[in-house]
Amino acid sequence: IIGPTGSGKSTFVNLASGSSLRVGRGLESCTSEVQASSQFSVGEKQVVLIDTPGFGDTTLTDSDIWKIIAASFVSSYRAGMRFTGVIYTQRISDVKVSGSALQSFRMFQELCGEETYPNVLLVTGMWDTVTPEVGNARDRELATKDIFFKPVLEKGARMMRHNNTRESALEIIRNLVDKPPVALRIQREL
Repeated sequence: IIGPTGSGKSTFVNLASGSSLRVGRGLESCTSEVQASSQFSVGEKQVVLIDTPGFGDTTLTDSDIWKIIAASFVSSYRAGMRFTGVIYTQRISDVKVSGSALQSFRMFQELCGEETYPNVLLVTGMWDTVTPEVGNARDRELATKDIFFKPVLEKGARMMRHNNTRESALEIIRNLVDKPPVALRIQREL
């Protein structure tokens, strides 16, 4: 699970897996290393979610975050671990998409590579903080503008909404567990 800091990655992992990874509650970023959830079942599949530090961290640079994620993913790949999907989280509550958020998404695209987009879910969260009208408008804008998610969606990724419940998290994961495993660009090139 990858995305900007404070976008709900650790909360998602905890809801889905029953893990108790540390979740930031204040203004500072919390996750500073790649961490795995407890193994859990989704249907008949055994799943482990990988939580990552967020881009736009309060103390680490995006370059530092990139290196941490890349090193972990390459190490996992060399150990024989394969991902069936990658989730990118985005706050629907953001009034504007900042330059750093756009940079985060570009880094995510580079990390994955176009050939993995059918195994990518772009997940918007924090729907309880906006009205349905505002959320739907932002969701539509993310999906239809070339500057945001449109190019990735056109190459096979899907958008989903996370409603901050365990069932919502599991429904998102169900859309990935039967996909064939993929090697991310970063795993193949390093």
